[in-house]
Amino acid sequence: MPENFKELEEALIQVGLRIAKRGEGALFVVGEVDYKVLIDQNVPPFLAVENPKLLESLALIDGAVIIKKDGLVEAYGAMVKSKFSLKNFGTRHSAALTASKKSGNLVIIISEEDRKIRIMKEGKVVMQIDALQKDIEKSVPKAIQLLESIGAGTIGTIGTGIIVPSLGIALLPGIIIFGSAYYLGRFLTQKIYK
Repeated sequence: MPENFKELEEALIQVGLRIAKRGEGALFVVGEVDYKVLIDQNVPPFLAVENPKLLESLALIDGAVIIKKDGLVEAYGAMVKSKFSLKNFGTRHSAALTASKKSGNLVIIISEEDRKIRIMKEGKVVMQIDALQKDIEKSVPKAIQLLESIGAGTIGTIGTGIIVPSLGIALLPGIIIFGSAYYLGRFLTQKIYK
C-alpha cells in the first residue's frame, strides 16, 4: 500500500460519516474491480484526499466510487459487476461483497438504513463504525491505526452476513472490530505492554 493509504482511509471514513449522518448511502471501492459506468464521467480524475467535498457529492450519485490505490478517483456512478449476493441486503451490499473479495481491495459501504459504515477486506466485514455515536470523528484516526495494525488477515474471520456487535470487540466508542479472539487478544496484549 502507498504511504498515504492511511490518509486515504481516513478521508473516506470522514466523508462516509457525513453521508451516514444525513441518512444517505454510498459505496467506495479502493482497488481493482469490474465495473460499468452508469453516467457520463464529466469530472476529471482527482485525488480523493485533496477534494473531500467533491468526493462526497460524487458518492451520492447512484453507484460506486472507484478509487485507485494511489488515491486517484477513477470513476463514479459505477455499477460493480456483482458475482455474490447477501441475503437480506440490497445491491449496494452485494457490490461491496464482490469488490472486497479481490485481494488487496478496501471497500467502505455506508448504509442509509442503520447509519453505519462497514469496512470490508477479503470478503469480510472487518470494522463497523456508528455514525450516530457522539464525537465519532475524533476516534477515526485511532480506528485507522487499529485497522492498519491488525490487518485483514487476522481480523477478517467472520462472514459479512453476520454483522452483530456481540461477535466483535468495541475498543473505541461507536467502533466495532470483528475477528478472531486469539489474534485480537495478541494485538491488545502487545499494545498494553508496549
